Amino acid sequence: MKEMARYGLILGLICVIASGLLAGINALTKGKILAQDEAEEKMSLEEVMPKAENFQPVKSGEDIIYYKAYDKEGKLLGAAFKASGKGYSSVIETMVGMDKEGLVNIIKILNQNETPGLGAKVAEADFTSRFRHKKASDLKDVQAITGATISSKAVIDSVKEKAKEIQELMKNER
Repeated sequence: MKEMARYGLILGLICVIASGLLAGINALTKGKILAQDEAEEKMSLEEVMPKAENFQPVKSGEDIIYYKAYDKEGKLLGAAFKASGKGYSSVIETMVGMDKEGLVNIIKILNQNETPGLGAKVAEADFTSRFRHKKASDLKDVQAITGATISSKAVIDSVKEKAKEIQELMKNER
């Protein structure tokens, strides 16, 4: 019985030490991880709104709803925003650039874990280019990828819904 108590105490001590180390490492790397995430987001914003020089976040509380995109003279070009939808096997996260008239410029798939060779094709230029110069109401006409209908529809529907929402928020910005 004493031996079991000793093993339990040793195991508990190991768990406390491991938890402390994990918490310490997390505290040390948190700033670097946040900086990397911000740099990746900035690169994505620049990809979907290549003519923009400045991005101003529009927030609701602490959450960023979208970014207003401005040229170097300070003229509003449009907005960039994230949209996400449930695909076949994962949530597909997309960054979208939209001009102030509501036309989608570029979309970029930020994160997806769909089936390689099928659903993963939503991240390829052949699919993402189908959104170019389309209004939110016209996105229903974007052709889905054969064999990856669920993944395609997740991207199409999420971009369409979020684009309509952002257009409504920006209608007084024109």
